[in-house]
Amino acid sequence: MMNIVAILQARMGSSRLPGKVLKPILGRPMLEHHIERIKLSSKINRIVVATSIDPADQAIVDLCRQIGIESFEGELENVLDRFYQAARLYKSDHVVRLTGDCPLADPHLIDELIDFYFVQKCDYASNCYEPTLPDGLDAEVFSFAVLEQVWKEAVLPSHLEHVTPFIYMHPERFKIKSHKYHTDLSHLRWTVDEYEDLEFVRRIYEILYPVKPDFSMKDILLLLEKNPELAEINRRFKRNEGAKKSIEKDKQFLAQKHSH
Repeated sequence: MMNIVAILQARMGSSRLPGKVLKPILGRPMLEHHIERIKLSSKINRIVVATSIDPADQAIVDLCRQIGIESFEGELENVLDRFYQAARLYKSDHVVRLTGDCPLADPHLIDELIDFYFVQKCDYASNCYEPTLPDGLDAEVFSFAVLEQVWKEAVLPSHLEHVTPFIYMHPERFKIKSHKYHTDLSHLRWTVDEYEDLEFVRRIYEILYPVKPDFSMKDILLLLEKNPELAEINRRFKRNEGAKKSIEKDKQFLAQKHSH
């Protein structure tokens, strides 16, 4: 049987909101809620939390142990290596990449993306490379063979930090497909990078979780329609701030390389 492994990247270090993945939502760590949602996927065979060897990240390992989820501790700075080693250890045939700052992840949308990936027979499928979903519902699917190629060749800081940019920088080598939603909702911000993001997510959970623990994207959209003021909590922040910082690191890396 094919082994589809979801690898969820999570660490305690965050320049804007340190320790965010374990911040409480309804009395439980954000990461625990996130994992509970991923478990509702019908396509994923195994969930692995990929964290780092940094002592601060031991708290993530401890939580995983408590809730019966496998974890892997790898390089702090080289996320690509951490990700690859976790995928290799758990004998992944195909990998679903998820990040620990998206506690509103929708398992039905993840399953749709996995189906799309297999129907398209592509090397890489994503719902965020050309975003149409709210920021915070991001998922990517690719084969272990593709991940191994990337791991062997990638050197730029942004490729090591964000795992997949090497793939979509090489459309001549990889068959890349974007799974787009029928409505463009990419202006909505449901990720957690700032304190206001956490406040937004907490409000969503406080209202929806007690009545429907497996609430979906559509439930959140209905809630926002009725309570538009909720979306104002974190509206001022822009999408992909982290990616912009990585591009600056790439420029410095290339400048140093050329100067030697």
